[in-house]
Amino acid sequence: MSEENKVLTYKGHPLMRKDNMIYYGSMEDSHIVLLQILETETVGGEEIAKRVSVQLQLTDPAAKPRDRVVKKGEKAGLYTALDFGCVWLERALAGK
Repeated sequence: MSEENKVLTYKGHPLMRKDNMIYYGSMEDSHIVLLQILETETVGGEEIAKRVSVQLQLTDPAAKPRDRVVKKGEKAGLYTALDFGCVWLERALAGK
């Protein structure tokens, strides 16, 4: 696989980024996690996520956009948000 075609993964699930939105999980599964960076700050010349919205969503295309959101919350920092999203996704995929 070439360097351009490699997919970034975290704890066995793919991560895809588009601007300030990060999708965690596979659209082939029943649920995904949407992380939206709401606020950033500059630390040492780098932009760091300060506030992140986390949403556990259904991937069912027949569901209305409003009905797709199963859980939502807001966390301080990308790592904390991704960690919460990972737990939510694992539980949803396990059927709990």
